[in-house]
Amino acid sequence: MAPGLRTIVQHVKDVVNAFFPSGKVIKMVDEHLASMIGNLPWPFEEELKGIADVSQIPLGEIISFNIFYELFTVCTSIIAEDKKGHLFHARNMDFGVFLGWNKNNNTWTVTENLKPLTVNLDFQKNNQTIFKATSFAGYVGTLTGLKPGVFSLTLNERFNSNGGYMGIIEWLLGRRDETWIGFLMRDVLENATSYEEAKNLLIKTNIMAPAYFILGGNKSGEGCVITRDRKSAVDIYELKPKEGRWYVMETNYDRWKSPFFLDDRRKPIILCLNQTTQENISLPALYDILSTKPILNKLTAYTTLMDVPGDVYQSYLRDCPDPCIGW
Repeated sequence: MAPGLRTIVQHVKDVVNAFFPSGKVIKMVDEHLASMIGNLPWPFEEELKGIADVSQIPLGEIISFNIFYELFTVCTSIIAEDKKGHLFHARNMDFGVFLGWNKNNNTWTVTENLKPLTVNLDFQKNNQTIFKATSFAGYVGTLTGLKPGVFSLTLNERFNSNGGYMGIIEWLLGRRDETWIGFLMRDVLENATSYEEAKNLLIKTNIMAPAYFILGGNKSGEGCVITRDRKSAVDIYELKPKEGRWYVMETNYDRWKSPFFLDDRRKPIILCLNQTTQENISLPALYDILSTKPILNKLTAYTTLMDVPGDVYQSYLRDCPDPCIGW
């Protein structure tokens, strides 16, 4: 994995240097981000150091690589409940928008470089699985995961003027009362013992960037989209199957606002779910929905299917053959 990690870190550096040709930004990353070590919680700091040692990539660049994930996740997540009250959770991980378009093969360079780094992880204590996750080698947080028998959790980026850049700047300036999103999700998957406990942590914890947390449980009605600002929850939209709301979904736009006209994945998802019907919803049906263009697009790195009650966790690398929208 080290060569692939070096390739993508170099590509990120190339993009940064294209905007700041003097090289001063990367120099600051190498010199100053590494000096921030000692301010990260255990075990993330130790893991970052280990990744830097193994890959022979400067520690500052490994830290920036992890920050990078907090800012460029453009995703789709769905939780749906069938007529028997069985829950399913599925997501497309879309990543790398505006980070280098390859005109030769019509792909996003970072997205294609990330696919070989995609890994399924099994976090264990005392030979017992605590949670399962899909991630990218070199990233120590979690963006997609399942705690067997308890809950499932995915993250979608939320675009907001008071966004992740502000949180990162404040963190670099010494303000440390906000949690990195990927660290929070991993902590929740490791330590929360119920759907309600996970929900409470995701609502109340201060985070570095605005986000959507999509949380599913293990019984009827346990599913919600939590719309977060950095300091508080803006909206909690929950499954209400008895009232006919048998699914909730999120792309990257507040549900009460219209999506960006060039990136309306919401309408196709709703159309596909309604055509599928609650009687026929299943993991294969959700995979088909997430394979429908433009829900599937050139940014899609992987699809994950989760069934908490059935203890199913599956991830698939994706390609979107032409004609296919760029995002």
